[in-house]
Amino acid sequence: MQTVTVSPKYQVVIPRAVREALHLRPGQKMQVVEYDGRIEFIPERDITELRGFLKGINTEFKREEDRV
Repeated sequence: MQTVTVSPKYQVVIPRAVREALHLRPGQKMQVVEYDGRIEFIPERDITELRGFLKGINTEFKREEDRV
């Protein structure tokens, strides 16, 4: 776990290891969510990057009658 400091302008620097692991780019948009007493940053991805991310998902489950 890495520690960051909030600046007087409420800015933080995302550590290099995290930026590289998530392939973040300068100017990239992030969703900011407060959840259960913590802050989560969710990078917005280009729709083309999402192609195939559900490959292999199990779709065999019982659906409600009004959802068929």
